[in-house]
This record gives sequence, C-alpha cells and structure tokens, in this order.
Amino acid sequence: MSVLSDFLGGVTAGAIEVIDLTAALSEHTPVIQLPPPFVNTKHFSLQEISRYDERGPAWYWNDIATGEHVGTHFDAPVHWVTGKDGLDVSQVPAKQLIAPAVVIDKTAECARDPDYLLQIADVEAWQRDHGPLPTGWLLYRTGWGARVDDERAFLNSSETGPHTPGLAVECARWLASESPVVGIGVETVGTDAGAAHSFDPPFPCHAFMLGAGKFGLTQLANVDRLPATGIVLIVAPLPIVRGSGSPARVLALVSP
Repeated sequence: MSVLSDFLGGVTAGAIEVIDLTAALSEHTPVIQLPPPFVNTKHFSLQEISRYDERGPAWYWNDIATGEHVGTHFDAPVHWVTGKDGLDVSQVPAKQLIAPAVVIDKTAECARDPDYLLQIADVEAWQRDHGPLPTGWLLYRTGWGARVDDERAFLNSSETGPHTPGLAVECARWLASESPVVGIGVETVGTDAGAAHSFDPPFPCHAFMLGAGKFGLTQLANVDRLPATGIVLIVAPLPIVRGSGSPARVLALVSP
C-alpha cells in the first residue's frame, strides 16, 4: 500500500498534477464527415428522462445516443479491416490502458501548413533531444485543440476535402512495425490526416497501427499543457462488447 499511498499523497499535495485531456462531449462536438456513399456516425445527443418531476420526483437522468468514434475516443484494433481479427474495445487488457506517454510538438509547422505530415525524421530528431520512445503513447501536438469550439475550423474542409495534419505513410508504418509505442494520440478528428483517403494505402495510421494491434486516441484536449516527457496516461474507454472503439476519459499525470 505504500506505493499507492505515496501516489495519493502526491496527487493531494500537488506533486502529481492530473491534466484532463478529454474534450467536453455535447451536441456541439465535431464529428468526422465521410462523403457519399459512406455512412456517417451519429452526433452525440442527450434526451431527458426525468428531472425532479412527475416522471421521477427525486432524480435526474438522461438517455444518450452517440457513435463509438465521437469526441475524445479510443480506437481498438478491430476498428480497421487490417485489425479485424484483433481485440475489440472490451477485450483490451486494463493494464494496457495505463502507460507512459511523450509529446512531439509540430504546432508551428501545422500553423503554416494544415496538411502537415509527421515524418520519421521528425521523430528521430525528437529522440535525439529527449531519448527513445517509450513502450507507451506518442501524442502528436498540432495546435488543433484550439479549434474544437468551431466545427468548421476544426474539420477544415473545402471543395478539395478536409485539410488537417496527420502522419506520413512511412512514419505510420515505422511507428507500427519498428517502434515500441502502443498507440498514437492526436488533437484532430481522427488519427489520420484529412487528405489520407488519397494516400497509398489510404488512412495509413489506421491501417498500420490498428493492424499491428496498437491503438488510437483522437480529439485530445489540453495537449499544450503537457511536457515532452514524464507523462503517465490513463485511458478509460467503455468496455463495449464487440465495440470498435468508445468515447473515453483520458487523464495525464505529470510532475509540475
């Protein structure tokens, strides 16, 4: 118990800061929009059942409707055809949902070019400065979290399609097959770039990472509050049986 007591004491005393990386979930949460003929997921909605009234005099509660991949959410391997024989979200071992994390910051590059793609060279340069990647999460900071309250700016679509940053094909392949990371976390609506439908293969982050049994996290908030290293990430999706993913509460533990 001493380890847990020390941990709780650190949280209480402020020696360990808990940073919520979860975007608020509401009817206004931006949702990825696929072009025809593909079917889109539901937006989040809340329907009141009772609120201290004749329907239920002492309680307030709601029904909710949402897609698995809405708001801050977790992608399980089975979400993608390359991982179709992999784990669904209910099968992911709980121990794997607590892991170290690091942040690679390309905010300046993405401000200049919303289609910026993270390259292997970017990750190698980061490692020269900060050390090797962990057996944990790589969080990709792009500055996109600042756009989340403006759906148009967040999705950033034009007549040529969505324009949001992501990973280059070779970088996604390398992270999936040669790096120790267990997953990629992003601020954008999906782990792939907006233009990734035109890549070879299409949506390489999904194809390679989930095909390798790794995970995705999207629409993270407050990534700008994190240091480059020294993070422990707690990811808490709903254990939906046969679920391809789930909205999740994502917490980062850091030493101020």
